[in-house]
Amino acid sequence: MAHQVSAGSTSSGLEQSLVCATVKRRASPSFEDCEEGSSRKRLKEDKHRGVDECNERCVRMDAEQIIDEMEQELQCGCCSGLVYRPVIVSPCQHFFCGSCCMLWIRNGGTNCPVCRGISGSVTPSRAIQRMVDLLLKAAPHKARPERERQQADEVYTAGSMRIPLPREPSPEPTIHQNTDLARPCPHCDPANPWGWRCPQPIPDPVADLDHAWHLDDGAPPGHAYCGNCENLMALNAPTSTKCDLCQVSFCGIGVQGRCVAAPLLSQHPHGMSEIGDLIMSSEVYECFDSNTVEVDIMIDYLTAHRLTPRHIYREIVGHLQGQPRGFAPLIELELFSDVHGVVAGTDPDPTAPRSRICRLCATEVLLWGLRDWWIRERQKGLLDESIVKRMDCPDGSGCQKQKDLAHAREFNHVMASPGIVQDLQSGGQRDVQVSIQSSTYSADPSSCLSAVNRGFTTSHTDDEARVAREAVANNVAQSDSNTAWSADVIISQ
Repeated sequence: MAHQVSAGSTSSGLEQSLVCATVKRRASPSFEDCEEGSSRKRLKEDKHRGVDECNERCVRMDAEQIIDEMEQELQCGCCSGLVYRPVIVSPCQHFFCGSCCMLWIRNGGTNCPVCRGISGSVTPSRAIQRMVDLLLKAAPHKARPERERQQADEVYTAGSMRIPLPREPSPEPTIHQNTDLARPCPHCDPANPWGWRCPQPIPDPVADLDHAWHLDDGAPPGHAYCGNCENLMALNAPTSTKCDLCQVSFCGIGVQGRCVAAPLLSQHPHGMSEIGDLIMSSEVYECFDSNTVEVDIMIDYLTAHRLTPRHIYREIVGHLQGQPRGFAPLIELELFSDVHGVVAGTDPDPTAPRSRICRLCATEVLLWGLRDWWIRERQKGLLDESIVKRMDCPDGSGCQKQKDLAHAREFNHVMASPGIVQDLQSGGQRDVQVSIQSSTYSADPSSCLSAVNRGFTTSHTDDEARVAREAVANNVAQSDSNTAWSADVIISQ
């Protein structure tokens, strides 16, 4: 009985083996001749190759991430761009572009631009520059544009600097201060550090409310508002100055270098410290009728000859001082009206010479005379020959097509208009000479006389204008009707 059971079990096992043998798939013929070791080796190599490619991608991603993170860490604290010619402030260790820090100081900044901490010194950082160089070597596309680097080099190239300390700490804010009452000016206090006291001190509304001065009644006697900081100031204080053009007074205390009307040739035009300020000013382009080509030519000339806006301003002032009426034509044009947010004083003598000027009025003088200065500067013959040889536009400086780049490059639009008066100050009595020459851009002879009329300004006497007009009229009357004429009116000795 037991034997039968064993035989039955054996037969069933054989049947299962036969079924498994028929179900199992045969190996591919390409693997029949391969050894088992070589197939395992190939699988291992394929596995390693995939791991290497993955690691290479990870390394590449890590490198790009590191470059981006380094760029973020090397950003200037002022302009937020990749730091250029870095300088570091001690002791706070904040770093900036050298040009950004220099502009911060020139614009009246005190202490560190980031933390406002007191700075002991500002020095170039070789360590940060080395990191920037390594970053740009790995990623040259991260470099600042060439134009930005050129403008930065015009402001700062190398060397240490020092951020000035504030003159005095800011006063604590008075939350419940009455804004309708005048408060004492810096010179009203008997113990003020300037050694001079107002003869008419303003009563302190906190201590003497009954005698407080209401601002609705205007400025207190003997006082005015500073044109820069707009705080009350004593008009007769030794620190006070007055602009002879806008008639606004300045305290000389609030902001150093700004709350002052300086001598004409010593003043700095507001917002016009560097050539880059001319580029950023839309008013400069308006002086040239929005002709960007002519402005670019002038900017390149200034850059090549290292001329600053202040240099231009000083030459314009010198030219005006050599004119018979000086600044009178500009004042009559109301060029300096409402340049400040405070009430201006009255001009005691409109014919008096002008000796002091504020920063805003200096900018107005610069913009007013910039185009004529450039015309005079071009006559020195220092421009490139390709620029000088351009033909004058037939439509003159008032051409409507000068905003077109192709037209502006082909023709010159900066020219002295017919009738411009050149003052050749050489001493002695002056007379008027009028030279008439044929021209090709006007078909109407009478246009010459009208051009002369437009060319005369209030800086020339009536006799000079009358003699010039009569001379032009005589030549026009004697000319052929088919001939066009232009006139150059020159006031000479």
